Amino acid sequence: MREGPYYVLMLSMSIKKPKIKESQLAGFKYFKIVNKMLRRLNEAGCERDRAGNRILHMDEYVSLLLLYMFNPICDSMRAIQRVSELKKVQKKLGAARASLGSLSEASTVFDSELLKNIIQELSLKLPSVSKIDGFDDSKGILTAVDGTVIEAVGKMAWALWQTDHNAIKVHCQYEILRGIPVSMDVTDANSSETAVLASILQSNRIYVLDRGYAKYALLEEITNVKSSFVCRIRDNALYKVNEDKTLTDKAVKEGIVFDKTVNLGGDPKRVILNNVRIVAVKCKPSGRKYHEKGRGGPKQGQVLLIVTDRFDLEPETIAAIYKHRWTIEIYFRFFKHVLGCRHLISHNKNGIEIQVYVAIIACMLISLWTGGKPTKRTYEMICWNFMGLADDEELDAHIAGLKLHK
Repeated sequence: MREGPYYVLMLSMSIKKPKIKESQLAGFKYFKIVNKMLRRLNEAGCERDRAGNRILHMDEYVSLLLLYMFNPICDSMRAIQRVSELKKVQKKLGAARASLGSLSEASTVFDSELLKNIIQELSLKLPSVSKIDGFDDSKGILTAVDGTVIEAVGKMAWALWQTDHNAIKVHCQYEILRGIPVSMDVTDANSSETAVLASILQSNRIYVLDRGYAKYALLEEITNVKSSFVCRIRDNALYKVNEDKTLTDKAVKEGIVFDKTVNLGGDPKRVILNNVRIVAVKCKPSGRKYHEKGRGGPKQGQVLLIVTDRFDLEPETIAAIYKHRWTIEIYFRFFKHVLGCRHLISHNKNGIEIQVYVAIIACMLISLWTGGKPTKRTYEMICWNFMGLADDEELDAHIAGLKLHK
């Protein structure tokens, strides 16, 4: 009897996946929010189509990608092609049957930049879903920034990362109080996160940064564009104290160790930040073993040093703002493991950007439907609704429960 992993692999490859049935798809009413916006993209990429025989248009392609993200049955480009053959999908999305060739070509024909306008328009509809004591939106838009690496296939030569494999890096800006990503830029994995952020800085934001972004030249650039920063710095950072502020009882209770006005930096040949603020906060080290060449940065101490240019906020508010930086890490997990964006359905940069931007739109739609942050539980209910396992009343009851809990 044949056995072993090779036999199992060959057996699994020989078994064809069953066709997707119309009865397995529902939930199209929730696309109404974005459908009108997507219709504006209908003629995008048609400049070279002088014969007027293009069948797959950009709005239809984006709608199919949204269906892919909200339906676990659709797990590949071939599955997207199969679902486009269903009459129900064609009627609800206003799309014709798409061939694999058309879907593959779409990643190069349709400009990913056009989706940024859709994202901007949707973002204006979203209210705040989180709150930090002592802070409101009038003081700036709290924006966590970080990057995450996604493994890429060998044929993606432009994404060469290390000698043995390829990868891309997704640079994300995540609005903390609204609980949504508002910007994601795709580069090869070797690209500098600080350089990417410096190139896309906006005004009226408070950038919340981990110590990997603690480059004094970058922090200076942030203030030059009329924004602010709350950034963790290394425990051995050099600074000269100008003023040591007295802590309130509340600040001490919240774990604040000191609040100082300083000149940050000790090398006169490099950038020195004058009259900035360092807030030190007690923390509990993770306890994991530290490896000199391991990932995750230097060993965690007993105190976090947070530098900011904001003197109008209480030290405990500064600490709470930095604590909320972790929400972007939760989003990365949702983005890769729940929305399935670890699997890249395109191998070129523009196609990957389209997939990433559609993921942002998906998160915004969840927030608009539920009035809260995208969560795995809510995503499951929406997926079950799209698969016909949960009816509209059950999904509405779940959403009502979320609002009641909030």
